[in-house]
Amino acid sequence: MIYRAGATIIEKALRLRALPRGQDGLRQRLALDVALVPSAEIWVHGASVGELTSARPVIRALARTHRILVTANSVTGRDMAAGWGLPARLAPLDVPGALARFLDAVQPRLQVTIEAEFWPLRSQALADRGIPQAVIGARMSQRSANRWARLPRMIGPVLRRLTALSAQDPGSEVRLRALGLPQGAGLPRLDLKLLSPAGVVPPVPSPDRDRTVLAASTHDGEEAAVLDAWMAVRQRHPGLRLILAIRHPPRGDQVAALLDRRGVVFERRSAGGAGGDVLLADTMGEMDRWYAASGICLVGGSMADRGGHTPWEPAAHCAAILHGPHVGNFADAYAALDGAGAAQPVDAATLTGHLARLIGDPAAARRMGQAARGVLADRAGDPGALIDRLRQLAGSPPDPNMGNG
Repeated sequence: MIYRAGATIIEKALRLRALPRGQDGLRQRLALDVALVPSAEIWVHGASVGELTSARPVIRALARTHRILVTANSVTGRDMAAGWGLPARLAPLDVPGALARFLDAVQPRLQVTIEAEFWPLRSQALADRGIPQAVIGARMSQRSANRWARLPRMIGPVLRRLTALSAQDPGSEVRLRALGLPQGAGLPRLDLKLLSPAGVVPPVPSPDRDRTVLAASTHDGEEAAVLDAWMAVRQRHPGLRLILAIRHPPRGDQVAALLDRRGVVFERRSAGGAGGDVLLADTMGEMDRWYAASGICLVGGSMADRGGHTPWEPAAHCAAILHGPHVGNFADAYAALDGAGAAQPVDAATLTGHLARLIGDPAAARRMGQAARGVLADRAGDPGALIDRLRQLAGSPPDPNMGNG
């Protein structure tokens, strides 16, 4: 009651601000432009670009069989979804009037939220209209769970109204159940961020890939260590190729100067190069190309203390993974890959030895790459059953020919 009363007062104040021209974003959030709100069978909501991007395979699959409306809390998220060719707008605020106007216009048969947004009034408004509610890729850290535990009368009813929830990881599922998620609402766990990498068709193994090493998303200080190792191993394996894909393209001149000082002949991608024994990849948007070309990948940001970058893109392309000690950003992922023999921790002192071993034994490098792909597939999960369930909730039978979109 207190939350609703406060939301009502806030809505009245915001409506006064939204009346003048130039407040189109706020008018959307308050659903004052109801004539422009399209109807849809499924309302999908994600906070912003990251959430919507991770769920794109699921959204795309649902859009094949149902009319979809995508909402976001940010303009960039909304515009990105619109760029996919889907109806998209800013989400209604969690205030009574905006929710009522929005739902009157859309009349969804199912509402799907991505990851972790729990809005009490939105939950109540959907329940009052008998609209099933689902959450996919749900996250709940221990810190967030502790905060919500102090508000049991707010989070408990929201969770109990959910018809279906797919958690991102076992810990999130346990914490959500402790806060009130019904046992019957559970769906198979799904890590949305891994769906797109898992959907990559890996390149065919080849001798060229076996002889190509990628240093991916490197930072200042890492290129020198990689060059030292490459030059040492190349003395025994003259055909060894190196792709230096730097994290920040503006550092291209700095890295080019380093290569010149080492006397290394190289091509530069920003100048149109794509071959050579050493390629300085100092452009944006081409990482998939470099992953596909390389059978061995040293993931940057891990030799320098930057927390490490994602291992899942090289895993998707069946690359043997090397990484430094600094992988705090993806500690769980690297632990799983290391444990499966799919990745190998290195440092500046051991990089040469491990690189020489993999170059000298292409079959071992290929086995590492296949193991990395297997870990990715296992952790990503199969979205097929989840998508079928969402379609059922929206009023249609499961599609036996549906894959992951």
